[in-house]
Amino acid sequence: MLHLESIRKALKARGLTPASIVSDTRGTRAEEASILPAHLVEGTRLEAIPVELGGVGFAAVAFLDGIQRSEIVAYAGTSPIVVAEIAAAVRERRDRKLRTVVEKRRRIVLGRPAALDAGGPVLSGMDLIPLPTDDPPHPTRDLARAAERLDRCRGALEISVGDGYRAQSDGWLAIDGSLSESPRWAADQRMVGISRSHSVLPFEGRDLERYLQLPAGHRSSMYEPRSRVLAPVRAWALRLVAWEGWDLLHGLVRVEVAPENGTPEWADRISQWLLAERVPVSAPDRHWDSLLYGIHSVEQFLRAKP
Repeated sequence: MLHLESIRKALKARGLTPASIVSDTRGTRAEEASILPAHLVEGTRLEAIPVELGGVGFAAVAFLDGIQRSEIVAYAGTSPIVVAEIAAAVRERRDRKLRTVVEKRRRIVLGRPAALDAGGPVLSGMDLIPLPTDDPPHPTRDLARAAERLDRCRGALEISVGDGYRAQSDGWLAIDGSLSESPRWAADQRMVGISRSHSVLPFEGRDLERYLQLPAGHRSSMYEPRSRVLAPVRAWALRLVAWEGWDLLHGLVRVEVAPENGTPEWADRISQWLLAERVPVSAPDRHWDSLLYGIHSVEQFLRAKP
């Protein structure tokens, strides 16, 4: 992370009030909790389908993820100034070894234009992103808007990194998130989205019970998410580890593929691959239950750099 204490001291010398709030380093894509009934495309009702273990993987696979780290460094009056770093990378596995093949980082400052001006040369060398000024300053609202802008910036950086990888390789690429982030991704037959977010659920009633109570090593029937109409994909739920004794979402991920890959045969093969990629139970990560080893490796790489 940037040398934030020196930035705070320099801003204090300019008459601003130092401040400090640390965000989640992983970052999340905020979605309102809702149910958007999906269109089932496999079978006549939602089923829990067992996935056979030990399937053949892919010769070349890669993994994409991003992180964000942000802190409030000062207030110009009541307007917060947020300094952030976002990063994204692709790590590719060949011959059982992972190596970083694409990496991008960006250092950002977010705040109202007047607050950024008040920072002056202290903020030089970083990308300045002004927040809207269509209403009076409100610290809570400004922080919410800063989080939204930062989220979009991180998403754009991840798309840039993914496109950079695709420009040099046609290997399989698993991303931590939804393929519908990009229409190109949603149509790519060698990309797989693995989402750990379940704010928007695709079923209700008994089908929702079956969906959320999938046994370990099972996938759901395939469906077309209604929330992905602009970049259509096919999806299914996959339970990586047992949820009993934890909660309904423990070990549950949503898998997304291009419509052309939306067949039972591909769903089974891709699910076999993902189950083989599970991190060990002893992994030092509070999200171990829904992590893949390759995704975990990208996160570790990105967080290890200062």
